Amino acid sequence: MAYSKDQLLARLKDLQIEFSQYEHPAVMTVEAQAKYVGNIGGGLSKNLFLKDKKHRFYIVSALADTKVDMKVLSQRLGLGKGGLRMAPEETMLEILKVPLGSVTPFALVNESARDVALLLDKGFKAQERCFFHPLSNDMSISLNTNDLDKFLKSIGRDPAYVDLEANPAVGKDQPPDLAAFVPSGSTVLPDLPDPASAVQSAGGSHVNANNNCKAATEKAIKPAKDVQNVKDKSAKAVNPSSSFTDAEKFVEEILDRISAKLLSETKEGNIAQQGQELGNEIANRLRKCCYPELKNLATIFKNTAYTQGFHAGKASSLTQCPRT
Repeated sequence: MAYSKDQLLARLKDLQIEFSQYEHPAVMTVEAQAKYVGNIGGGLSKNLFLKDKKHRFYIVSALADTKVDMKVLSQRLGLGKGGLRMAPEETMLEILKVPLGSVTPFALVNESARDVALLLDKGFKAQERCFFHPLSNDMSISLNTNDLDKFLKSIGRDPAYVDLEANPAVGKDQPPDLAAFVPSGSTVLPDLPDPASAVQSAGGSHVNANNNCKAATEKAIKPAKDVQNVKDKSAKAVNPSSSFTDAEKFVEEILDRISAKLLSETKEGNIAQQGQELGNEIANRLRKCCYPELKNLATIFKNTAYTQGFHAGKASSLTQCPRT
């Protein structure tokens, strides 16, 4: 069940969080909100609901006058220049349980938003009070960051305030500084077709999978030696030390093993019944769908590990006693 505005306000009171509330007509932008609460004093917030190519989601909450460059932020997260985009409205309703114009850090109270990352503008810390919508854009509430932190910790979140206007260099020796904030538990990969189930035809009618398989056998098929080629390629295991330092080789190794496993599980009886091209088709689709996703994941993992190692080494050097 999604939290309502009244339920959220009640929870804030239960937590003994001090806040002020201001009712006003529904507003869709921070500029419209400013007409009603902008003269009260405090920092107005703009809140972006973003997604990356791996269907991971982010709320970026910033002061109204903070300039957020999506391309720069994407690079700082280790997602490349075009890795972030605005999430669609239907996804906002499904995950945050709020309508358009009502994005807020308070939406993380909903269980459906448990994997959404939150990046808060460090500029909030300099404000006496900050304004947010309480799950509905027909009201604004103001509170200080200590009380916002108290709420976030009550739902198991560790508040993270970052400089959203920074533009640090990102490269081989300068890993993405925000890579650690990328959600780790919400990856969604494309579904592979289930050969045992009915499939939807282009005209919208359902066609039995057996009929499709029969048609597939009548088409020109690749030689059976292709199956053996994939197995042979997998057998030549990539050197572990080199694959873990080269993201591309690392991903190739994973895909080769997955492909070989799928092909080995495709029994001869199933091939005869469903078409000799079944195994190759599954392997090819798996490689096509998963390669860019896994390569990106491996790169992020490497960058994150590099960052952690760098900071750990720096901390270690600082704790060593000077020589006399």
